[in-house]
Parts: sequence; structure tokens; C-alpha cells
Amino acid sequence: MNRGLAAEFAIGSQLLRAISELRRNGYRQLDAFVPYSLDGLEAALGLSRSQIGRFVFLAGLLGAATAYLIQWGTSALDYPLNVGGRPAHAAPAFVPIAFETLVLFAGLAACIGLLLTARLPRLFHPLDSVPGFERATLDRFFLAVDARDPLFSAHTGELLVGLGAVRVSPFGES
Repeated sequence: MNRGLAAEFAIGSQLLRAISELRRNGYRQLDAFVPYSLDGLEAALGLSRSQIGRFVFLAGLLGAATAYLIQWGTSALDYPLNVGGRPAHAAPAFVPIAFETLVLFAGLAACIGLLLTARLPRLFHPLDSVPGFERATLDRFFLAVDARDPLFSAHTGELLVGLGAVRVSPFGES
């Protein structure tokens, strides 16, 4: 969001009601900033399920397969050792390392996926200049309406005040 309006709400239920009403009126470019998780916020904003889980699962499988293939390649192909008549390809011996590598790759994928999805690190966002926005981490609930929304107009601020906003502030470049 480069510019738009930020509405401050004192109570989370007011924020949820405002989002529902705006979406019912056709607004789609909305984002919420809350100090703690609100039940139903994702559904109210119309957000879909995150793809991070699939990314983590695939990275974990890749990690396990990589570790298993490296162990198999070195033990059975490159340097086969006949120790006590055991086979060169002893699958149970490869499982602990494969599991540890699965956990490593999945953990790294989760961290990278989270950073990419949240578009972090971001040193400045236009909402940072909104007066009182730092309270979004303490006790206030903020709703940002992007100016690129087709329904955004001069009356959007009045609509937000009518929905219970304590304060409506413009943000971003004018």
C-alpha cells in the first residue's frame, strides 16, 4: 500500500464489523493491523490459506531425499565397505541423518517463506507515519484502505467514521 486511509478502532469487534461492512459494499484493498489475533479476521478480509505449509513440506522432502541419496551414494557406490558381512546399502542406518536434514530444510524453508510472505525486512512503510500507529502493537486496531481500490473516494473517510473509527488519517504520498 503506497497511499490510502488508516482508520483507528478502539475495539476489535468494531474493526471486524467495519471490515465486513466495507467488503459488503465492494471494497477489496483492505488490510488490518491488530495487537493480538482476532477470531474471524482472515475470513473477514477474504484471505486464503497460506502456501507456506506446502513450501515447507516440499523442502523437507527435498532435504530427506538429499541426505538419503548422499549417504547411499557414498556408502553403497563410491566407498562400499564389507564390514561384518553387512550390506553396503543399510537403509535403517540412513534414517536418522535423513530425518535431521528434513527438519533442517523444513525449518529454513519456513523462515524464508515467512520473510518472503511478510515482505520483510522492510525498514519503512507509509503507515509508519500515521499518528498513533505504534499503538497497533499495544491496544489499538487499525484498518488500512488502499487508494487503488476502485471504490476509494473522498467519502471513504466519512464511511469509516460512521463505522466507529476513532480517527481516520491519510497515509503515503499525496
